Amino acid sequence: MRTWFRDTFHDWFFRSLIGPAQTKGAVQGCDASSREQWKRDLAARKRYTQEQRERRRQERTTA
Repeated sequence: MRTWFRDTFHDWFFRSLIGPAQTKGAVQGCDASSREQWKRDLAARKRYTQEQRERRRQERTTA
């Protein structure tokens, strides 16, 4: 119980202190190929998330 509380609420508290994730200027100082790879990775993550949302939405409507 104590570990669960610490893992859950301490992490939540820390994230609430630092605020939302920022992506602006996250890869400054890197070479162009690294920035492009970062952008491709970010796009792939967003696409995956959107696909998961669509899959869940379809499961809810068909069930």
